[in-house]
Amino acid sequence: QQIAKDYGDGAIMRLGDSEQMDVETIPTGNILIDRALGVGGFPRGRIVEIFGPESSGKTTLTLTVIAQAQKRGGLAAFIDVEHALDPSYARKLGVNVDELLVSQPSSGEEALRICETLVRSNALDVIVIDSVAALVTKQELEGEIGDSTVGAQARLMSAALRKLTALISKAKTTVIFTNQIREKIGVMFGNPERTPGGKALKFYASVRIDIRRIGAIKQTDGAVTGNRTKIKVVKNKVAPPFQEAEFDIMYNEGISNTGALLDLALEKGIMEKRGSWISYKGTQFAQGRDAAKEALKADENVYLEIEAAVLEALNGDKKA
Repeated sequence: QQIAKDYGDGAIMRLGDSEQMDVETIPTGNILIDRALGVGGFPRGRIVEIFGPESSGKTTLTLTVIAQAQKRGGLAAFIDVEHALDPSYARKLGVNVDELLVSQPSSGEEALRICETLVRSNALDVIVIDSVAALVTKQELEGEIGDSTVGAQARLMSAALRKLTALISKAKTTVIFTNQIREKIGVMFGNPERTPGGKALKFYASVRIDIRRIGAIKQTDGAVTGNRTKIKVVKNKVAPPFQEAEFDIMYNEGISNTGALLDLALEKGIMEKRGSWISYKGTQFAQGRDAAKEALKADENVYLEIEAAVLEALNGDKKA
């Protein structure tokens, strides 16, 4: 009672008082990704790290989450450290560019201070920092190229995250850091890959997602129209980790929800594949995966019918 009086209601409580500690989330809009995350989306009030090689879909995934948050009436900010945000691409992914807050800071310290100010405002649902690898400290900016600034970026991240974690939790803001991959020199055994920015982000992130491009999606004439992408949730504090999902990222639309629905419908036996033909309710629906995706897009009634059946099957899995 004394603690509650001094620090406010909710400062201390019995864990058993809340029988079900439901995690509030921001869905990605893609059933496969939401299933891999275990709680139906990115958790609110937590730090998320998305890392992977170049052009693997990191920024696409963050912009998709921003679009979903905006659809639910939320406010989002994009701290563009790489100075590479393309507004026309963001618009294609469903982002309301007019409502999106964008900052292009000149240093790592400035980027993280802006992030802190936005979190303290309690007004934002999602903040994206793209990317940790591009956060340059003032010490490095003011020095000459080639000067040794060992550990400066790691110290900056460690100090910032110590401060931010509690603020993010109280504000119920989802803060997403994207990160690149580097290779350790001379590693003979084990994984040579590492992420820049020190170890602090690994500890403070509730969810860490490894995203990779695993193949190209081609039309019959050989033109590449998108990438087949795989994510692995390598750390998850809100659900079981090591879940995986494969999905399509199409160049003109972003993450394909139609492709995800088709994959799940086949997995759950709602649709069947015989040779190259895909059938639904015993009748031939389309020949080939791409044709089936187009047919699903064209027929909204069938799309909604299959979506309802897939969601019912997924809910049945959860209860089981």
